[in-house]
Amino acid sequence: MFTGHEVESSSTLEWPEPCRRLTFPEIQRATQNFDESLVIGHGGFGKVYRGTIISEARLLVVAIKRLDSTSNQGDVEFWAEVEMLSKLRHCHLVSLIGYCTDGSERILVYDYMPHGTLEDHLHKLQTPLPWMLRLNICIGAARGLNYLHTGTGIKHGVIHRDVKSSNILLHKTWAAKISDFGLSKVGPTNQQFTHVSTVVKGTFGYLDPDYFSTGRLTRKSDVYAFGVVMFEVLCGKRAVDESLDEDHWGLARWAQESMKEGRLKQIVDPNIRERISTKGLKEFSRLAERCLNSHPKQRPTMAEVMVGLESILVLQEKTSNTLHPASMTIFGRKMPMFLFQSNGEIHGKNQQFPSKEPVKIPPKQSIFESPNIKSSRSVVVITRDLNDLRQNPVYSNLDIFTYDEMRMATKQFMSDQVLGVGGFGGVYKGFIDENVRYGYGKTQVAVKEFNRQGVQCDTEWLVQVNYLGQLQHPNIVKLIGYCCEEDHRLLVYEYMASGSLEKHLYDRVCTTLTWSRRIKIALDTAIALAFLHDSERPIIYRDFKTSNILLDAEFNAKLSDFGLAKDGPMGDQTHVSTGVIGTYGYAAPEYIATGHLSVRSDIYGFGVVLLEMLIGRRAIDASRPSCEHNLIDWARPHLVHNRKLVRILDPRMKGQYSSKTVIKVANLAYQCVSKNPKDRPIMTQVVETLESI
Repeated sequence: MFTGHEVESSSTLEWPEPCRRLTFPEIQRATQNFDESLVIGHGGFGKVYRGTIISEARLLVVAIKRLDSTSNQGDVEFWAEVEMLSKLRHCHLVSLIGYCTDGSERILVYDYMPHGTLEDHLHKLQTPLPWMLRLNICIGAARGLNYLHTGTGIKHGVIHRDVKSSNILLHKTWAAKISDFGLSKVGPTNQQFTHVSTVVKGTFGYLDPDYFSTGRLTRKSDVYAFGVVMFEVLCGKRAVDESLDEDHWGLARWAQESMKEGRLKQIVDPNIRERISTKGLKEFSRLAERCLNSHPKQRPTMAEVMVGLESILVLQEKTSNTLHPASMTIFGRKMPMFLFQSNGEIHGKNQQFPSKEPVKIPPKQSIFESPNIKSSRSVVVITRDLNDLRQNPVYSNLDIFTYDEMRMATKQFMSDQVLGVGGFGGVYKGFIDENVRYGYGKTQVAVKEFNRQGVQCDTEWLVQVNYLGQLQHPNIVKLIGYCCEEDHRLLVYEYMASGSLEKHLYDRVCTTLTWSRRIKIALDTAIALAFLHDSERPIIYRDFKTSNILLDAEFNAKLSDFGLAKDGPMGDQTHVSTGVIGTYGYAAPEYIATGHLSVRSDIYGFGVVLLEMLIGRRAIDASRPSCEHNLIDWARPHLVHNRKLVRILDPRMKGQYSSKTVIKVANLAYQCVSKNPKDRPIMTQVVETLESI
């Protein structure tokens, strides 16, 4: 039926409308009813098809992205993309031609990019992209991001929030175009460092550590991710690359450390190593390193990055022109010129290396949202009727309560009984009438009622029952029983009379936390973590923080809230891979960067809490000057200088400690929060150190 029509890429035509609503039958015709042979890619949203749409007796070649019903993305990302790209037009942004909504169908139609993604060529197709082309791709992407940040015409500008090589598409001219605006946020442009506060989302390896630790999103978060892309382009390695040393799976950290050690030349992709001028290499790597600065204010703007890249391109061109066309001098050696030959159109299929399978990175991970927490230790399957717990002998030591009993125990969940409110529901003080249950007296308990509006209510509830129903230890809060009745999910814990460590630590007039008590609390919790880590199968607690450390009437410390706990690696495994879940300020940097979780991740969190007790400051405190927001970044350099250390200690402990012991604790905290997991002590070593104190 298409015979005689002229076929063109949509980018060469003027579409009648900026963004047009298409019918589902039009999409079906364009993709030959979603023929699998037309699939050119697959991401977190769903499959992408190469299609043809008729316009004014011509066929437009387009890319059609169809939302998969199993995708963790949905209407929010879909309409964000439509809204953003309907307003934005730039030669370095992919053009949205149209969209389709029909029942549950969510489909986006884009300008077709025949050369696929930058990721395809760097990591999947092993295309020998020459250095000059890589530079031009970086410049194009930088121009697109600079337009988003400052030149959109939208009052507040746009923060992309998911800059990565798979979101940089390549036109038939090899021009770079930024794509995928499903996570984008409108942010202020009138002040350079003003932020928007948002749930942290992004992709492992590209995620700005400052954004992760504070939840404050700025344009500089995009700059950080672009710095990672620059090192990808330079090194030819993935943002998270398991071919690197175990401690350096995160490309950003590996590249930065290699530069410090004087190994810059060695980390360059061998395909381009002999074609980069020495000066151009140094300038490019310095610019990328500036983008990765841990302090957002010290990162360049995208405009500065763009100008820097353009000057590097000019420098490279001058170097190339001064050399004999048949040879080039690189690193003091004479080399043959590289001749790049295109292999024709590459449509973005997920082809693999013949010699090495590419690392499987989740296409898009939502941080702190909808954790998929399912323990392999669990004898309870999430999809099973929850009432099966009643017949499970593993949990015979737990009491089963009715919802009416829970209402009576908490005085109808009265507000004056509230002990605290968390992300999964409220915790109430209650009394269990043992005249009825056991024959005498009453027992004071803490009753946690799970919020049924939470999408992970059942999962969180089951994980708690699973772990606390089986774990018995004096430094772990005891689970007395549970209620599972209709839609109600409750847990009944032993009552901890002194509340949380957080409550005492940040009550500025509180004098109950003496130096000796703080050391005892640290020791109790270290013993609890050592018990978990040394189990037959290690358990990673994954949310070690002051609010999860509860204190009884004698200030003995116990770990509570096992909702994020995870079975650890076994045998020769060094880690388990999982979505990043935790609390700002306490999560280990390598876990944030790679999604690789190990017992050393808990040790990092322990080090943060130890510092909080030592200094009396929160892990994240936005009320302080910007350089002091993150406790670890600010305090860690002081820990190895005794005079500086004394000046930052919690003044409420003055006169209670000897300089020898406080230095020993500071050294322990310093080791626990080391960026290199292997430099952290194991928990049994932490216990030994604290016992000696």
